[in-house]
Amino acid sequence: MLRNLLVLTAALCASAFAQANKSVLLITDAEGVAGICRQEQTEPTNPELQKLLSNEINAAVRGFQRAGATEIVVWDGHDGSRTLSALTINAPAKLVIGALGPRMLMERGFSAVAFIGQHARANRERAVMAHSYSSLGIQKLLMNGKEVGEIETRAALAGWFKAPVILLTGDRAATDDLRAIVPQAVTVSVKEGVGYYACISDNAATAATNIEAGAYEAWGKLSQIPPYRIDGPVEIIQESTTRSTPSPDAVLPSGVERIGPRTTRFRGKDFLETWTLWAGR
Repeated sequence: MLRNLLVLTAALCASAFAQANKSVLLITDAEGVAGICRQEQTEPTNPELQKLLSNEINAAVRGFQRAGATEIVVWDGHDGSRTLSALTINAPAKLVIGALGPRMLMERGFSAVAFIGQHARANRERAVMAHSYSSLGIQKLLMNGKEVGEIETRAALAGWFKAPVILLTGDRAATDDLRAIVPQAVTVSVKEGVGYYACISDNAATAATNIEAGAYEAWGKLSQIPPYRIDGPVEIIQESTTRSTPSPDAVLPSGVERIGPRTTRFRGKDFLETWTLWAGR
């Protein structure tokens, strides 16, 4: 009898936590923002970028709040976390500034994750400034044999902690990248790439309207969007650019090996172990 009571109490507590925990983490970037199509526009201190990105973030905040999210956390994820300001991010959102560790705060138990201003992975056609983490340092990134970038790896990290990616805003190639792994997610394309540094973009007002609507829809679909989870052993292979090639004399930790002049392999028993090795490289 006591055992059954304890089980029932634990279940009720878990249900209450699930209902109370209505939090979303917004991961931001620059290359996927409407009106941003050239490299010089992505400088974190560029006032145009700051205004355009804040406009899109605040649109998502409005949509998530209207739909019922009670905690909205925004991480300034572009180029050293120097783009956003607490002066321009609207309530009730909280702003995270600074580099995050491998787990990227996911252990806090967010209900969902969203990408705002996201670009596609490296080696994509008609994708505005597409790259995988570093256009200067990384030529190609593979996870279990498939090319990946921030979208795929961070979605897998969120999924490890049982949080689904429910929304992505960016160029059309980036929205395609997310739908390839989470077809149920809501995506908002704010521009179409016609070259690496050329695009056809929505105006800022239209982008904001569509992003607010997308956030509202995404939160309403929360229960229908599964976390993107990769089970079993995971291998990440990084092909570095020539300028970032590690020294042949570098001592590599366990689980990391050089497999070519510019190529390094990271192996672990599961996604989190491999990701931690790669993120701490």
